Amino acid sequence: MKWPEIPYREGADGMLEPALEFPAQPEGNVGKYGGMRLDYLREHRPLTYSRLRLEGTLKEHLLEVDAEAKRMMEAQIGYLEKANPAPDKAANPLAWTGHMNSLKAQAEEIVRNALIYA
Repeated sequence: MKWPEIPYREGADGMLEPALEFPAQPEGNVGKYGGMRLDYLREHRPLTYSRLRLEGTLKEHLLEVDAEAKRMMEAQIGYLEKANPAPDKAANPLAWTGHMNSLKAQAEEIVRNALIYA
């Protein structure tokens, strides 16, 4: 197997250093779910993590996972709320808050299993 040629340039100190160009990274914050995916890849899928980093597509992957997780969360909460309606918010705000938090936790568990830990 022959290794690819690496171009070199002269550095400020006169030493030769590799003239590597890295692909431009997409703008944006990876968000909560992208960060969860990053942690999962680092801890449980080091080969996939390394491959994505070397290809320069890690941030793009994390942004995609975060966006898809947010869409999936909204859809899941809507579905769960239709199946199990919340109590009247005006009549019992604490029960409504507890119910909505429960729905969010259920939806987040589904998203974690489907996207983050897949």
